[in-house]
Amino acid sequence: MWWWADVSELQIVGLHAAVHGRQILTGIDLVVRSGEVHAVMGPNGSGKSTLSHVIMGKPGYEVTGGQVLIDGVDILGLPAWKRAQAGLFLAMQYPIEVPGVSVESMLRESFLAAGNDPDLVPELVAAEAARIGFAEDVVHRPLNVDLSGGEKKRNETLQLGVLRPTFAVLDELDSGLDIDALRACARRVEAATKEGDPPLGVLAITHYSRLLSELQPDVVHVLARGKIQATGGPELAIELEATGYTAYGDEPADAAGDRELDPFADPFA
Repeated sequence: MWWWADVSELQIVGLHAAVHGRQILTGIDLVVRSGEVHAVMGPNGSGKSTLSHVIMGKPGYEVTGGQVLIDGVDILGLPAWKRAQAGLFLAMQYPIEVPGVSVESMLRESFLAAGNDPDLVPELVAAEAARIGFAEDVVHRPLNVDLSGGEKKRNETLQLGVLRPTFAVLDELDSGLDIDALRACARRVEAATKEGDPPLGVLAITHYSRLLSELQPDVVHVLARGKIQATGGPELAIELEATGYTAYGDEPADAAGDRELDPFADPFA
């Protein structure tokens, strides 16, 4: 981690959450500071995607206890767009398609809502597209329409680079990426943790350690049965790759959030 004059803090305190009366998160405690990368790993159905959705404010999840704070301010009572304005960014596991709305238009509106000059967007998009090897003309097309899974993830990474949030939650950024695309996206996020004042803080949710070979974690957490079961350094990810999650107990295959293909679908439909 690099130290900077201004340091922000994303703090998750005793977070409990349920869907349709079923408790999924049973007490999550995490602190991510500017410039840090925290990896959250765990088996299918452990609550990883549920954690990302609750942090960002996806409808349908009931918070039954705890807090999510940015610099001491609890954001759980805010709608998703206000959480974004507070500095949060979610790179979704399954980015949605938005016909009729171009990437550039979306980014311009985001700049306007944040009080920034939207005329800066084209230059920033060109720079970010070059950094991750992404076709710049995609920004003039409808958001994620007719893009491959890997292209959608590059698109999410481009948006992160342009918007420059304070904290990014990456819900399986590596899903659907080939080796070259994974390297480009992970290195861009890694660079963001050393840029800006404050630099980006990252909560990276993943099944596998391959993402973490490029996006260097400061801390690795194991999430199972709805709570953090173990915390360690990068060596923990290597250990998990070798041993799996058997030591942390089996999980039901249909726990909320981790099996859904549509991020706006009912997780128990």
